[in-house]
Amino acid sequence: MISQEMNDLITQITPGTPAGNLMRHYWHPAALSDELKINRPVVPVRLLGEDLVLFRNREGELGLIQRACPHRGADMCYGRLEEKGLRCPFHGWHFNNSGHCTEQPGEPEGSRMHEKIKAKAYHVVEKNGIIFAYMGPGKPPEFPDFDCFRAPESHVFAFKGLWECNWLQALEVGIDPAHASFLHRFLQDEDPAESYGKQFRDKAADTEIPMTRLLREYPRPDINVEDTDYGMRIIALRHLNDGRTHVRVTNQIFPEAISIPMSREMIITQWHVPVDDENCYWYSMFTSFAKPVDKELMRSQRLNEHTLPAYSPKKNIRNNYGYDAKEQEELTYTGMGLDINVHDQWAVESMGRIQDRTQEHLGKTDTAIIAYRRKLRAAIQALENGNQKALPMQNQVDPGSIQGPISNDTLSFDGDWRKSYTEADTYRREACEDWDATINS
Repeated sequence: MISQEMNDLITQITPGTPAGNLMRHYWHPAALSDELKINRPVVPVRLLGEDLVLFRNREGELGLIQRACPHRGADMCYGRLEEKGLRCPFHGWHFNNSGHCTEQPGEPEGSRMHEKIKAKAYHVVEKNGIIFAYMGPGKPPEFPDFDCFRAPESHVFAFKGLWECNWLQALEVGIDPAHASFLHRFLQDEDPAESYGKQFRDKAADTEIPMTRLLREYPRPDINVEDTDYGMRIIALRHLNDGRTHVRVTNQIFPEAISIPMSREMIITQWHVPVDDENCYWYSMFTSFAKPVDKELMRSQRLNEHTLPAYSPKKNIRNNYGYDAKEQEELTYTGMGLDINVHDQWAVESMGRIQDRTQEHLGKTDTAIIAYRRKLRAAIQALENGNQKALPMQNQVDPGSIQGPISNDTLSFDGDWRKSYTEADTYRREACEDWDATINS
């Protein structure tokens, strides 16, 4: 249990809150590149409790500015898309991509009032299908050299989905290795369909044991947490009866992302982005170490499960997440279908919009959640003390030098999990296509 005051501290991210101030020192996904692939590339964005408008001007340059026109507050999402920016239809005020007012055609001839007018504007950059925004002070931090960023565009697929809950409980399900043995338990081991949860029905790494069976039969993993330059490394060890150990390594990338293995050839890097205090988007980059991804197939599969333009899941609290009692008896632990994303969605949304942590009782398997909350509180305190260099990925380590992070699951034959997961990653990179050659070609 924690106090209500502490729960508020680590969940509230609107402007001026301690966690909100911290979040604004990092890059956050603001939209998918796909969202701007329309005749008029202008879309509303709500991020960290702020209402914004994202656009691509006629020169192809991105802009992210406040949604309310600084003149009278009209909605700039209806602005006229012109060269160098957006023009408000109300009185014709023009704002460039940096938020500067460049014209006030209704004001007296020679007026220089526009030189003093500026809409709130934020830095944006496009990375492999996701447009990221930096909403903090000063120069934005560098991007780390993570696999999802340095991979060729052909090897990365990006998507997102809306969850109706606070960002923190969404993140915490991703750093909880124990839940997979229950929430994502399949009662049959065959692979009945292709879906987001397919990795939980594949064979466990280097074994003849289906992952479904391994999770069912070994539900008590040993969980270790290591501090890293990017956040935390979470190691889940399931000791098999034959003396081998199944090793699964997940990474928490501060402040709100995770990197997890999907298969021997693919990882998922996922951000849990605060829309406001009571809603969040998950953004995922599926990164292939082998052949290029089939983006059209992956997109169509996920669009079948979501409704545009909000990317809201078709299975949700209003239709009981598709719950089927017979399925729960015979096929899945939840009775909510084969898509593990729906399982996670139910778990985090069923806690309420903001989980009441004053009533929870954490156990030993919650060690990563406890460690993360301590790291989050320490970062909030460091920023309040003016010690920005103490923030994860903003300390003495150059963010651009941080690579990986390694996310995979494999087998250890001698109990040395670190050796096993490093060797497995080396094998993956050597056996798969050369990214640099793909980029240079």
